[in-house]
Amino acid sequence: MGYRAPLEDHRLLMQMLGFGELAKGRFAEATAETAEAVLTEAARLSEEILAPLNRAGDLHPARLENGVVRTSPGFAEGFRALAQGGWIGIAADPVHGGMGLPMTLATAVNEFTGSACLALQLNPLMTQGQIEALEHHASPEIQGLYIPRLISGDWTATMNLTEAQAGSDVGALRTRAEPLGDGTYAVTGEKIFITWADNDFASNICHLVLARLPDAAPGTKGISLFMVPKVIPNPDGSLGARNALRVVRLEHKLGLHGSPTAVMAFDGAKGWMIGEPGKGMAAMFTMMNNARLGVGVQGVSVAEAACQMAEDWARARVQGRTAYGDATIIGHPDVRRMLAEMRAETFSARAIALACAMAIDRAKLGDSPARAAFLTPIAKAYGTETGHHVAQLGIQVHGGMGFIEETGAAQLARDIRVTLIYEGTNGIQALDLVGRKMMDEGAEALSLIAEMRASGHAALTPALEALEAATHHLLAQSPLDRAGAATAYLRAYAQVLGAYYHLQAAALDPSRAGLARFVTGRLLPRHAAFLAEARVGSADLDPFPG
Repeated sequence: MGYRAPLEDHRLLMQMLGFGELAKGRFAEATAETAEAVLTEAARLSEEILAPLNRAGDLHPARLENGVVRTSPGFAEGFRALAQGGWIGIAADPVHGGMGLPMTLATAVNEFTGSACLALQLNPLMTQGQIEALEHHASPEIQGLYIPRLISGDWTATMNLTEAQAGSDVGALRTRAEPLGDGTYAVTGEKIFITWADNDFASNICHLVLARLPDAAPGTKGISLFMVPKVIPNPDGSLGARNALRVVRLEHKLGLHGSPTAVMAFDGAKGWMIGEPGKGMAAMFTMMNNARLGVGVQGVSVAEAACQMAEDWARARVQGRTAYGDATIIGHPDVRRMLAEMRAETFSARAIALACAMAIDRAKLGDSPARAAFLTPIAKAYGTETGHHVAQLGIQVHGGMGFIEETGAAQLARDIRVTLIYEGTNGIQALDLVGRKMMDEGAEALSLIAEMRASGHAALTPALEALEAATHHLLAQSPLDRAGAATAYLRAYAQVLGAYYHLQAAALDPSRAGLARFVTGRLLPRHAAFLAEARVGSADLDPFPG
């Protein structure tokens, strides 16, 4: 049948999470009418223009020809539709030409476009993150020169962190930046895993590059951030000389074939510092946190696409006698179990992502940023793990045809796999949750538990008591034991939080009561196993048990 944007889920969640409360101050234009218009038009764009491109991106990958990246068929036209609709700058400051709408709406739009064509959606996602980083850290001159052109889609953006010897250990990077005496720097080094490092539809590519000054301190404290464009712009925005950088090669990947991932070489390329010397990681984290929520939403995107594909198949595929009398396989109890789990986990991950986006918006209106900070690693890790798990279940629902490429189920499983790795592996997200995000002595974690308890859902009470006890136990542990417990604790928290959102949704829409019962009866109990694992900490890991 093709992709259909889940508008009803988003309408319900925005009502449930209090989106209407955002229509004030900087978000005064974010009325219910505006939100409906945005969602409806984004759905049309995704369904009619972007979704037909997804298969072509997989079958006809981006390729490097004579130093130029040639993108998949139709991607240039799809990108132009995104740019001309203003979707790249949906949350960007209007002073530079953005819509200035809440991150909650941008998150919904990114889900739709990611479900339609994830490989292409990665391009504007990178640009959106760079825009936010420049808004917070760049000089007014850099902002005025770059942000309007990034919003318009004339230019696109990347971030360059990883090096061969410095993956998650960013502090080990070797790329250097030499002052040129005129306020600019010569950037030299090699970066790997650069998403959308080049394309054939934008006139310029704007690389944010982490590098070291000659007198820089070791580790992350000695890292600065630089804007290094593919083509050096003149002060009026016209393009001048080609910069001293190049795509060395494109990687051959498991999935996301339409999204070029490159090795980049900078050979004394001209760059401009963003922010202060030695503060590059802080500036880059603005872009990374934006992208972490965005990547979590990519998990929701693929999960939704897998749900729809599997449900369509189950309603059409005739196979054997069924317990419920249906002629198609949706009449088999185990197929219904898989489909229900896919739909339930997708809704949970979507609700957590939108709650995180809503917390970001509320912080911009003056609320504490603590809730957004706490939810970000959960949204990223749980969202991407949900995308991966649901895509695998989708293959199972298809049976043997799920292993055959023509159905598209296999592509979803391949495309989503990397999201558990990039923008900080999910293990790093878990460490962030039990480490940096617990530096408030667990105040935010416990506050959210208290809010869930105040809802009065009896089915949640034992799980909330167990989660609260586990949080206090975690806070009393050594850093080593917290690290050993981190992934299991994050998964337990997400399982309970997801069940809470299902119960809240069912209270607003009784038609969802059946799915809520499925969640509390089958999925919520999994939290107990995760918490049991978390209590072990690292006790069974030294010596290495393998």
